[in-house]
Amino acid sequence: MGMLCGGLLTPAAIWKLGLLISVLGTASSTVFLGMVLFAARRFRRSAKALSSAHPGSDSSLPAVSLLKPVHGMEACLAENIESFFLQDYPHYEILFAADEPDDAALPLVREICTRYPNIPTRILVTGNPPWPNPVAYGFHQMSEAAEHNILVTSDSDVAVSPGYLRQVVRPLLNPEIGMVTCLYRGKNAGGFWSGLSAIGMSVEMTCGVLVANMLEGMKFGLGPTIAVRKDSIAKIGGYRALGDYYANDFMIGNLIDKAGFRVVLSDHVIDHVVAPMSFASMWSNQMRWAKSTRYSRPKGHLGSGFIFAMPYGVLGFVSGLLLGHPVLAVALLAAALSNRAIEGWVIGWGLVRDPQALWAPWLYPIRDLLGSIVWCASYLGTRSVWGDRRYRLLAEGRVVRE
Repeated sequence: MGMLCGGLLTPAAIWKLGLLISVLGTASSTVFLGMVLFAARRFRRSAKALSSAHPGSDSSLPAVSLLKPVHGMEACLAENIESFFLQDYPHYEILFAADEPDDAALPLVREICTRYPNIPTRILVTGNPPWPNPVAYGFHQMSEAAEHNILVTSDSDVAVSPGYLRQVVRPLLNPEIGMVTCLYRGKNAGGFWSGLSAIGMSVEMTCGVLVANMLEGMKFGLGPTIAVRKDSIAKIGGYRALGDYYANDFMIGNLIDKAGFRVVLSDHVIDHVVAPMSFASMWSNQMRWAKSTRYSRPKGHLGSGFIFAMPYGVLGFVSGLLLGHPVLAVALLAAALSNRAIEGWVIGWGLVRDPQALWAPWLYPIRDLLGSIVWCASYLGTRSVWGDRRYRLLAEGRVVRE
């Protein structure tokens, strides 16, 4: 038995296994690429139909309350915030919320508010969040103070175009639709590691969302923008229902879908600014998102291990060379590179218009390789860090603070 095991674990046997895994992984990532391309085409058609379903006039557009939490100074914060004051929309208010009265972002927020006296604004200081999810608590406090029936939540690190509110609000005129969310492209504020994170948002994240939307419909939200009516959020118990979950954006869509409303994906694409960062901070952010997905959508997260291309291409290249098959080695690596180049160009540039996908096509294959490493590491441990808070993750995406 020992000799048999020893014989099975020879270097040649290990590299043959590696070659087999590479071929299977190349096949699965190619199938996924086909699904992405089909899903993108389907999304273009359905998104246009959605935006034209309620053309209406300005008088038919309901007043909106924009809810925006802030937490310290961030890259491009002034431009991000100001973009929400430049909306081509008849009537809306903006509510800001900070944990502490001396938050570094508040002087800038107040200064921008004074430039636009025609836009009603309010600033809330919510105090130390008593819920595990601080963002959900901030949205809860703002929703209690909001005057209007339509609530649009957005992060402080996103920027939008003037037509943003019109596009995300119109679908909510249909009473069957309870929530609208948006795709986003990463906007690199400077640096290699932030560039990898940004291209991952534009391509990897978008591909996953498009395929999920095609296969099962939108049953989750994307944090940079979520628009709801008060009746749909009330039916799930308000933002209070999200307080114990790590991924409040995922859960709000999941719960609203279960409550009987439709959740739809807008054709509006927004900018998600990625601040300059070190490798350590980039890794921490990636791990937080990966573990969030692991616990929120465990089956989907497990399946995502089969959609990467570059790790299988590199494994096939090394295995093929060591086994004396150089042509096969090059073919497997070329297949992986071609796969990610097509995905990066069609989705990153063709769909969400990320300029990085156009002038730095080599960036996404590197991101794909990094993403596979993050995916593997996400299964190590049950703890995560979010800002200055430490959490232990539980089943169904719930968390407890440590």
